[in-house]
Amino acid sequence: MFIKALRVGLGQLIIFLDFITRPRKLRRTPEAQAQVAEETSSLALYQFNACPFCVKTRRAMHRLNLPIALRDAKNDEGHRAALLSGGGKIKVPCLRIEENGESRWMYESSDIIRYLESRFAKA
Repeated sequence: MFIKALRVGLGQLIIFLDFITRPRKLRRTPEAQAQVAEETSSLALYQFNACPFCVKTRRAMHRLNLPIALRDAKNDEGHRAALLSGGGKIKVPCLRIEENGESRWMYESSDIIRYLESRFAKA
């Protein structure tokens, strides 16, 4: 019981610290931001709200001003099942990339951030 309470408390602390130290968003022209929104419509991040690696990934998404759909794989059984059947394991963060009618599942926060930066930091 104590361990669970400690985990919940630490999770809330992580979320609070993320909120008060959130980086500035990348500024784009309205046209460029619309193009980014179109391109990110094929992406979804499967995550747990208080997971430190998910927070790291969401911070990068915020900094890059990317409106990527978030999928709660902890509290939503449908998203959890999709992560398991599509990605093969319940591990977060996981970015689902839809390209040419196929899904690719990318794990590891550093790999996801590197992918997002290479694709959207210049836009």
